[in-house]
Amino acid sequence: MHKKDNINSHHLTDYHTLDIDNKLILNLRDLGHMIRFLFEGKGSQKRILIILLETGGMTQRELTERLGIQPGSVSEVLAKLENAGLILRTSSETDRRTTDIQLTPLGQAEAEDAARQRQMRHQEMFSCLSEDEKETLLKLAEKLETDWNSRYGSPPQHSRHPSHHHHHSR
Repeated sequence: MHKKDNINSHHLTDYHTLDIDNKLILNLRDLGHMIRFLFEGKGSQKRILIILLETGGMTQRELTERLGIQPGSVSEVLAKLENAGLILRTSSETDRRTTDIQLTPLGQAEAEDAARQRQMRHQEMFSCLSEDEKETLLKLAEKLETDWNSRYGSPPQHSRHPSHHHHHSR
């Protein structure tokens, strides 16, 4: 797994002198940086392949909306995927202003591989926690998110797609 060369906040000499609220903020901030570092961007080739795998294909307009990024950026990535033989773009029968996107057999294989790698990484990221600890962390994270959203409002561009939010309660 990737190691970053930067020094985490809690290696600062005065970390031990901070109060618990500041320690929590530093740790959550560092975890946020690590998550952004580990994950492909919103419009990455892998993310698009996985979405097409999960949905069985969609229009370019639907994909652009789902990704929440500029249409030009989406077109650029789709051109690369098409040139690599991973997707097929055809004029939409239902909407002349957009394009249907399907995975090719090669794209299907790449997408399945990317989805497997992502699943393994997700499991690995929390492998130091027991199932009970994961449940506790999830409950606490959801409690904080609910409170912060009502207190400070939702952060911009924060849309969690329903199919990606699996909550297993006991």
